[in-house]
Amino acid sequence: MKKITTDYSHIQFHEGHSKVDIHQVINLFNSAAIWAKNRKKEELEIAIANSNPVVTAWDHKQIIGFGRATSDCIYRGTIWDIVIHQNYQGGGLGRKLVQTILSHPRICHVERVYLMTTYQQKFYERIGFEYNPTTTMVLQNQPIEQELELTNSKIRLLSAKQEMLSQNIG
Repeated sequence: MKKITTDYSHIQFHEGHSKVDIHQVINLFNSAAIWAKNRKKEELEIAIANSNPVVTAWDHKQIIGFGRATSDCIYRGTIWDIVIHQNYQGGGLGRKLVQTILSHPRICHVERVYLMTTYQQKFYERIGFEYNPTTTMVLQNQPIEQELELTNSKIRLLSAKQEMLSQNIG
């Protein structure tokens, strides 16, 4: 897509899971979000299914923006995966995407809204977010594949032990 105009009045924002085209979202991430490149379709589908709201921005039939949030609807909410296609950046669409999420009923009344960003602190500060040095703790869980492999290894080990025991008994 070439940036032809800065008139984005035709861009439409949609909230809801039914408006998500997972293949277009993956393409958007791979082209415009260094932090989300090569996400797996199945994992992204799970993340989106467990998010509400989910907001997409459309230029006719093409997704050019995406964002999602999670919330307990009273105390905390977290915004995730804000991305605008690079050809559409700088025209206020990212701001509108975030504001659409922030105005959603599941987010608009929470006490605090969090987000994590590596490269766009200034963008979020202009929207009203503040740097917060007190929430920097992270727990890195094992990827699901490693957990499944560990479980499968345990099952194979138990099966082998059972087979040995049954051969010794018989």
